[in-house]
Amino acid sequence: QVQLVESGGGLVQPGGSLRLSCAASGIIFSFYVMAWYRQAPGNQRELVARITSGGSTNYAGSVKGRFTISRDNAKNTVYLQMNSLKPEDTAVYYCNADPGSLWGQGTQVTVSS
Repeated sequence: QVQLVESGGGLVQPGGSLRLSCAASGIIFSFYVMAWYRQAPGNQRELVARITSGGSTNYAGSVKGRFTISRDNAKNTVYLQMNSLKPEDTAVYYCNADPGSLWGQGTQVTVSS
């Protein structure tokens, strides 16, 4: 079966760090553009970061310089390293794989003192 499973979310204080992981199965991972999206209550889902099959990356302006997306094709896993977290980063973070618009179930990130 095709599956994306996020992990690594949790509660952190402002200024703290988290690393999210998304493990993929049922796809030829190296063919896919992988991305992280997030959605806070009442807000639109927004693209946070993406990484192409060739390793090129893009980031939302709000996270640039603080977040890093990476992938390990041998492990079929994409990561999002989040540093200097702010309360406004609080959201459910979703993993996405394209082609096919495949989605994980999401992992909650809460940044609060």
